Amino acid sequence: MTSSQLPAVAEPSYLTAALRKAGALDAGAVREVKVLHERDTVVSHIVRIGLRYVGESAGAPQSLILKMAHSDFAKTLADRGEHEVGFYTQLVPNMPPGLVPRCFDGHFDEESGAWHLLLEDLTDSHELATVPTLPPSCDQAMAIVTTLARMHAAWWNHAGLGETVGTWASIEDSATRMEAFAGHYDRFADQLGDRLSEERRILYRRLIEQSARLSQRYHSRRHVTITHGDAHTWNFLLPRAGVANTVRIFDFDLWGINVPTSDLAYMMAIQWYPERRQALERALLNRYHETLLAHGVAGYTRGALDQDYRLSVLWHITKPVWQWSINIPPGIWWNNLERVMMAVEDLGCEELL
Repeated sequence: MTSSQLPAVAEPSYLTAALRKAGALDAGAVREVKVLHERDTVVSHIVRIGLRYVGESAGAPQSLILKMAHSDFAKTLADRGEHEVGFYTQLVPNMPPGLVPRCFDGHFDEESGAWHLLLEDLTDSHELATVPTLPPSCDQAMAIVTTLARMHAAWWNHAGLGETVGTWASIEDSATRMEAFAGHYDRFADQLGDRLSEERRILYRRLIEQSARLSQRYHSRRHVTITHGDAHTWNFLLPRAGVANTVRIFDFDLWGINVPTSDLAYMMAIQWYPERRQALERALLNRYHETLLAHGVAGYTRGALDQDYRLSVLWHITKPVWQWSINIPPGIWWNNLERVMMAVEDLGCEELL
């Protein structure tokens, strides 16, 4: 994509109006827009754009991240774009600063399914902890979990959950989703054949049979928050060496109301092999709980966190099946399956059944 091929939302006049509305530009105006870099993710197209101004522009951003729909998924996964736009335009203004990139503009068009976000460009100040799929160092993981806990604390038992912020799944919704999962699982198990042991098949069948009881924790609507939904460590940006700043979380197309440990289990039990998980798991859960308490969460004990974490790990055996059902490559879901099953065994999660 060249500068001349940029969409209307990247035209100088549109950017000028958006930045002024966001309070990031006073009397000056955007004069020129240049493509600095672009890349595709699975469902979106990311363009880093450089800006040049005319007139007074002190403090205005010199570059922005423009996030749009991937052309191959513009209609089929438009709801993800709408969901993420909703997060940045509705939730972020009511969150403490320094948790996520600043959003200058966002819009979803219901008729066309087109959407966009104009986000703070943190390229010069922040970086990923590691290349995917290498786990972070202990210090990096501590910083990541601290920021995740701060975000969870900001929405913990919030009065707006399910009213003005997000939606609750009803008991009927949960039953319908589990029915769909059971159908996917049957096909998944048939395809894997003897690569899925009888022991694991029994575990899946018991989870399906007892899903209504296990869902009671979510439906209690107590000690819940806004969760990221895809909280692997490569969705966190850490300050570069020598930069005094905070960790930022990004990619919020799967956010929702949930039990908070869903994010922690996804980060550790799904993504890390046993040696690394066992080395960091206790310390990270301790840091997470300490941070919750420091940011005003009350009545949630360390024992309750452990119980929730084990339950979330158990629920995450469903993740590889869902990934298989939407044609995620086996290199992802097979390794996720192995890792989460080892976590279930280590943590004695079968006891919850």
